[in-house]
Amino acid sequence: MSQLVVDGPGRSGARAPLSSRLAGGRTILTAKATAAVDRLQAFLVAYSLHALRISLGLIFLGFGVLKFFPGLSPAEAIASATIDRLTFGLVSGHNAVLLTAVTETVIGLTLVTGKFLRVGVVILGSALIGIMSPLALFTAELFPHGPTLMGQYVLKDIVLAASALVVAAYALGARLGSGSDD
Repeated sequence: MSQLVVDGPGRSGARAPLSSRLAGGRTILTAKATAAVDRLQAFLVAYSLHALRISLGLIFLGFGVLKFFPGLSPAEAIASATIDRLTFGLVSGHNAVLLTAVTETVIGLTLVTGKFLRVGVVILGSALIGIMSPLALFTAELFPHGPTLMGQYVLKDIVLAASALVVAAYALGARLGSGSDD
């Protein structure tokens, strides 16, 4: 059986059959794709947790700072009502919002800077109770026939809580591995 051998201009001599060269090209492509995935994986291992920590910190910092200015935070009323309920009325109104502002700002600063991160994570852990409490305390108000705008605002806290768990695990010593879960 004869095989087709393709020679380019100015080339002479025996060359590998076209089918072998195409298979070799696939091997090269596979090797390049694998190398690119390995580089991406190394980049993600090196930077993704820091990016998550900083972006989560910026969210907490932004939400916290807004609460220092009466009327600017869309979550002011629910923050006040939640703290009022969780403290059995001991902290309410403006003081509840101020406590939330200070807590969220401190959490944000520790996450953004990476300084006192373990302290920030402990505060974040306790703050998550307050952050997620409206889902249980105000279910009827947040979801009368579907989620209200405030209900949607509170639902996004599930993603923040999940992100906080990842950041907390990292701050407390867990490390992202470069292993594969194929």
